[in-house]
Amino acid sequence: MAIKAFAAGAMAALALALASCGSQPQPDASETAVSEPEAPPGITLSDARVQLPLVSGRPGAAYFSVSQANGAPRKVVGVAVEMAARAEMHETKGGSMAPVSEVPIGPGKTVKFAPGGYHVMLFDLDPKLRFTKDVELTVTFDGGDKASTRAPVTTMQETMEMSH
Repeated sequence: MAIKAFAAGAMAALALALASCGSQPQPDASETAVSEPEAPPGITLSDARVQLPLVSGRPGAAYFSVSQANGAPRKVVGVAVEMAARAEMHETKGGSMAPVSEVPIGPGKTVKFAPGGYHVMLFDLDPKLRFTKDVELTVTFDGGDKASTRAPVTTMQETMEMSH
């Protein structure tokens, strides 16, 4: 008798759950979509990648290209990378590296953030980054405009193997 009562109760609970399933308001796509900042007119980001350090706890690096088709000259004034607590723009010149606060970009020009030149140093990386396929990289321009792209996550070992 107890089994029949339990079965009847379970069936009633299941029926109630199924009946209420369709009555919940469903969020529309605009409420669930994560929006990335729109790039300023004429600005394009490409070739982005995040390179993890060989030794855990050391800084990583981010590389990308930013192009400006037309308009007044702009400046890159900051970069943020998902799962990095802090990102600093640097420039390597004459064998030494130093932080920079801005990187100018003119109409019809492309600036490459690459090893040996401008690049982004990434500090206090989330340990889960090692198991992540790609992350969001956001560039901030003078005036506060932003542009984002997805950047594949690579290791220095993978980068060295690809270059051989």
